Amino acid sequence: MISIFTTIAGRFGIADKEAERFFKFSVVGVIGFIVDFGTFNLLLNPLAAVLSVGSYVHLLLLDYGLNADQILTLVPTLAGIASFVAAICSNFLWNRYWTYPDSRTKSFRRQFAQFVLVSVTGIIMRVPIMAYTYRPFGALFANLVPSLVHLAERVGKNLALMLAVIVVMFWNFFVNRYWTYGDVS
Repeated sequence: MISIFTTIAGRFGIADKEAERFFKFSVVGVIGFIVDFGTFNLLLNPLAAVLSVGSYVHLLLLDYGLNADQILTLVPTLAGIASFVAAICSNFLWNRYWTYPDSRTKSFRRQFAQFVLVSVTGIIMRVPIMAYTYRPFGALFANLVPSLVHLAERVGKNLALMLAVIVVMFWNFFVNRYWTYGDVS
């Protein structure tokens, strides 16, 4: 599979080694996507239960002036943050040991810190994308598929996450390639 990818990339003037790295980075991205979406969906219901009416956390948040609608908006946001952290750890390890195994002039800690900084910048970009798009995506789904309106909110949350992942993926690829793993030739 990698050889097919490098052959196609070579036709566009991209070096074989760089095409192979991009392919591996993309595979790692798919693994991170699975970790991200899996963790996100596993956390949606438990977080909703913790933030539900009658819970201590719900009452505490009400004391801070949040209304019930604002509290429920926290559920996909918090689940998205936790799933993003899980994906960061997975992606760093896969990229360090598989995509860029020749990147060893930087210490593990320094490289991890750079990777985390790039990723945190990505989450800063990601959180508002999710917070402001999951409801419109849900409404769009409900209008397009009225027979599945009961799934609209969940589909909206997943579409918002997908949009955020795509935007942040491009950020992560370019900055990590030239800064975090910039010591490879």
